[in-house]
Amino acid sequence: MSGETPITMTGNVVADPELRFTPAGAAVCNFRMAATPRKFNRQTNAWEDGEPLFLGVAVWRQQAEHVASSVLRGMRVIVVGHLTQRQYEDREGKTRSSYEIQADEVAPSLLRATAVVTKANGTQQGAPQAYGQQPAGDQWATGGYGNEPAY
Repeated sequence: MSGETPITMTGNVVADPELRFTPAGAAVCNFRMAATPRKFNRQTNAWEDGEPLFLGVAVWRQQAEHVASSVLRGMRVIVVGHLTQRQYEDREGKTRSSYEIQADEVAPSLLRATAVVTKANGTQQGAPQAYGQQPAGDQWATGGYGNEPAY
C-alpha cells in the first residue's frame, strides 16, 4: 500500500504472545521481538553482539489465533509487515513515540530449528491436518499438477 514502510524482521520472541479480542470480536495477538546484529571483529578474531532492536508486533484475525497457539517466548521468528509509529504522552506529559510491526506474515525461523506445519481447517472439527495428509473427501487436496497436495 502507498505510504507504508515495509519491513521484514528476523529475531527472537522476548515474551509469550498475548491474544485479545476487540469489542467487535476481532482477534489481535501482540508480542515483542528482538533482533541483535552480530559482527566479526578481525582484531579480536571473535564475534561481537551489537545493540538489540526491540519491536512490538501486532497480528490480526485468524492469523492472530494461529500465532497465539504456535509461538512461544524464545522462538526465532520471521515477521513480514509494515512499520507503524504511535505517539502518546507519558506520565510526565512528554510526547513519546512507539514503533510496532503490523504483521502480514509470521513464521518460525528454520535456521536452527525444525517445525511441523499443520493446516488449519476452519470448516472441519478435530485436529489440524499435517501438510501432505489431506482429510478423506477433501476436494481441494490436489493442486492440479498431478497428485501434489495444494498448499
